[in-house]
Amino acid sequence: MEEADLDQVCEIECAMFTDPWSRRGFLDCLQLDYVITFVITKGEQIAGYGCLYLVLDEGDIMNIAIDVGFQGKGLGGRLLDALLDAGKLKGAKTFFLEVRKHNTPAINLYTSRGFSQIAVRKNFYQKPMEDALVMKKDVSIHHP
Repeated sequence: MEEADLDQVCEIECAMFTDPWSRRGFLDCLQLDYVITFVITKGEQIAGYGCLYLVLDEGDIMNIAIDVGFQGKGLGGRLLDALLDAGKLKGAKTFFLEVRKHNTPAINLYTSRGFSQIAVRKNFYQKPMEDALVMKKDVSIHHP
């Protein structure tokens, strides 16, 4: 992700989330050396993006979204895989994320990539109020 991508990224963010990140929030991420950001494109159009924070040997997937017009084509999985691979290269051994309790497509994607639920954060999301499932993936152990 680059600063030139932010108009399209923010459009997707506002369309996908009821409590979207600001342009400033994304710009700040681009300037931090412990944040990995990616976009996935189709031609000249940004189809999705993701942000991963690294702290010591942990990666926290803070934001991942695929534009509605591009969903269901495997792009979310490709983007998630790229974030995980980049995090592993930087030394992450464990990854975490939060997901809305009723976001079944996202939960299915994360489960398919080896994440499992470890906790529930009550009323984590606003607009509408909803619990978050906390999910974890350990990559320090070989999984067949």
